Amino acid sequence: MAALFFYGLYNNGQGFSDDLVGDAQGVSNIETGVRAARVYEAWIEQRIGRTSVKLGLYDLNSEFDTNDTGSLFLNSSHGIGSDFAQSGRNGPSIFPVTSLALRADYRVDDQWLMRLAVLDGVPGDPDRPRRTAIKLSSEDGALIIGEAEYRTADTKAILGYWHYTASFTPFDAALPGKRPGNDGLYMMVERRLSRAGTDGARGLSGWVRLGLANDRFNPIDQHLSGGLVYTGPTAGRPEDQLGIAVSLAQFGEPYRAARAAAMTPSTGSEINIEASYRAVLRPWLTVQPDVQYVVNPGGDPGIGDALVIGLRTQLSF
Repeated sequence: MAALFFYGLYNNGQGFSDDLVGDAQGVSNIETGVRAARVYEAWIEQRIGRTSVKLGLYDLNSEFDTNDTGSLFLNSSHGIGSDFAQSGRNGPSIFPVTSLALRADYRVDDQWLMRLAVLDGVPGDPDRPRRTAIKLSSEDGALIIGEAEYRTADTKAILGYWHYTASFTPFDAALPGKRPGNDGLYMMVERRLSRAGTDGARGLSGWVRLGLANDRFNPIDQHLSGGLVYTGPTAGRPEDQLGIAVSLAQFGEPYRAARAAAMTPSTGSEINIEASYRAVLRPWLTVQPDVQYVVNPGGDPGIGDALVIGLRTQLSF
């Protein structure tokens, strides 16, 4: 059976992190910095038995490195780890710009699922960020990613590896020219910790994630995050969610040395602490007050810690 999917979006271009906070992880997972209307996803999927193949414009974070519990939070690093999100010339194929991709998965059994994707190494056109563009070249290369997922009724565990075939300029000035080897891996365990009530939806869930990226090419070489989310804090509000999460992005030594040589020193890490409450007021209306505290934004010692207070509203039609 084949399926077609099309998804367009418009972003107003506001950038909280770039304009106000200066953090590296992204205090808002819907900010783009560019006002544009784009085709975001457009793909065809063919399923044959235990195998699925998908071809087209594709958001890899829709299936790779996903965090169901962490989807409550507004900080971008809980959607896809900052170790992976920072990679590549224009990021990987994630919000807000996607690339042409070929994805295959295979259902081994009820618990194990294997995924593999090959994507254009540079999503869109960095020189024309408002356009939906597909530009394939040997210089851009490809992004190759594989992931193994294990899932039971209460537990999800993933292990993934990604690699760019293109060469990149390392931070180490002793290595002139571009070099291959831009890669990384990530692992996560997500678990339902307790249940409340009789409907099965209420209760406590949590996760822990660790990601590593090659420090020769990527500012953030390690990312550690985790959090807890309680769904249905009272019997009268079974769909509301309350949660707290922490995200630590560690800056690699080559990046810090390059910053120091340029007289722009960097601290060793950035920490984000977030508390959020999502209230479902109507089937079509949710509001979400959110508080984040950012320690060492962007690893820049010249920027003070930041307190970010926000309110997100979602309307469904």
